[in-house]
Amino acid sequence: MSWYFASCRVDAGVYRYSCRENEHLSYFHFVGRIIGMAVFHGHYIDGGFTMPFYKMLLNKPIVLSDIESVDPDLYRSLNWILNNDITGVIDATFSVEHDSFGEVQIKELKEQGSEIQVTQENKKEYVRLYVLYRFMQGIEKQFAALQRGFTEIVPHQFLHPFDERELELVIGGLGKIDLDDWRKNTRLKHCNPETPVVQWFWKIIESYTEEMRARVLQFVTGSSRVPLQGFKALQGSSGAAGPRLFTIHVVDVPTGNAKLTLELNVAVRIDALWSVILDYI
Repeated sequence: MSWYFASCRVDAGVYRYSCRENEHLSYFHFVGRIIGMAVFHGHYIDGGFTMPFYKMLLNKPIVLSDIESVDPDLYRSLNWILNNDITGVIDATFSVEHDSFGEVQIKELKEQGSEIQVTQENKKEYVRLYVLYRFMQGIEKQFAALQRGFTEIVPHQFLHPFDERELELVIGGLGKIDLDDWRKNTRLKHCNPETPVVQWFWKIIESYTEEMRARVLQFVTGSSRVPLQGFKALQGSSGAAGPRLFTIHVVDVPTGNAKLTLELNVAVRIDALWSVILDYI
């Protein structure tokens, strides 16, 4: 799994492989600008990045605790080194072996690192450099290009008030859907809260899992994420500027089992859209 794209299951090698493509850095620069444009226009990125990615966008240093959610085994190993006397136990230098397209290469963590033994006295420096290496190995130029594209749209001075968790919300929006906020900020057209179709709709939504509710939002608004300000700031899928409230517009109610018909229509339409999305991906 990539160090950054936690929910996309992209192999980390994509970064290192890209260095063989001509003008590959322009792709990362483009991605950075896309993320920046989404933030600038108040839209959200469907998908996820790991927390260290947001820290690096903010130019914050990466520390050992950042690696825990990405590689728990490595975190435990490095944490053990810090909390125990390694004299006569660890036989390592300030260098790391890594595989580059089938060829084993030595990467020095500092100048002449392969000649410097890790000791009880310098182990903190070793852990700090090793963590930085594991996050940035072979992708320094690619990340710099992505960050440059992002900050061309959203300059660094506008990011200073944010920490990494706040930046995650700015880029990705809220993941959990607040049903009370959804109801409160829903516009009713040719109906009212007591209209049967409206009540059926909310009962259907209440019966859905969090994933299915997100799919409904995706179908209606073009995004499965909720703005930081909640549903009152929801953006429409038409691209029009400004918030557009979620709207229930009641037309002619079908005869027969209307609730079942409504439930089937919602489910079929959402599943059909999701199938198209998955096929596209």
